[in-house]
Amino acid sequence: MPEIIQLEFPFDLAIAVALMVITIGLSAWEKLGLEFNLLVATGRTLLQLMVLGYVLDFIFALSNAMNNAVAVLAMLAIIFIISTTVTRNRISTKIPLVLPLVGASLFVSTALTVLYVNFLIIQPKPWFDARYLIPVAGLVLGGAMNAAALAGERLVKTIDSSHLEIETHLSLGATPQQAVAQYRKDAIRAGLIPAINQMTLVGMVTLPGVFSGQLLGGVKPEEAASYEIVILFAIAFANLLTTVLLTRGLSRQFFNDIGQLK
Repeated sequence: MPEIIQLEFPFDLAIAVALMVITIGLSAWEKLGLEFNLLVATGRTLLQLMVLGYVLDFIFALSNAMNNAVAVLAMLAIIFIISTTVTRNRISTKIPLVLPLVGASLFVSTALTVLYVNFLIIQPKPWFDARYLIPVAGLVLGGAMNAAALAGERLVKTIDSSHLEIETHLSLGATPQQAVAQYRKDAIRAGLIPAINQMTLVGMVTLPGVFSGQLLGGVKPEEAASYEIVILFAIAFANLLTTVLLTRGLSRQFFNDIGQLK
């Protein structure tokens, strides 16, 4: 295996930052008005990823030294809480029970997917090996979060703008779930589009992050491809399960106990 090229800190990082300085300058030259957004994004990227690097280094060392899953599960809990809150905010903060609905959908889909991948495919020793559990859970949860936000936002906006059509269906004898069934399907499709597009184009137009990262880490291309396949299939399953659960729960929040729109 070829030796991994180590980046020199902070010199190589400074050169990378210079690329963003050029990007911000180009935005100013074209008068796009994105300079502040790019500056904030650059600062957050540096801060968040550097902090993450040191935190994961500590967790890896702690997990190996103490041989227990507490540190790993604590890290996953923090990621889950942040993902749930961000997703809730992107959908709506006004609809009752959005936060628990989002949390339950993300938890069920991510937990089932990660358990399947961890125990049936990768099978690390021990099972809570942070090198595998945290990246897999993070990738699956990140995909599920985006799918949930897209599907949830689409469903909420569609129902809010279609009261007359829904009431017509209800007056003709449809149940609340039948009245919004097509809206749910459209929302679920919207949530799945990014994952489907990624799977369709992977290896032809794009080199995905896991694949590229493992290549940079010195892993053989065929092994990197195998891991990428596992991750993409896991994300697709988690995304679909998340959107199915979330849209079903959200759609019920628009109706009262007797099946009328609130």
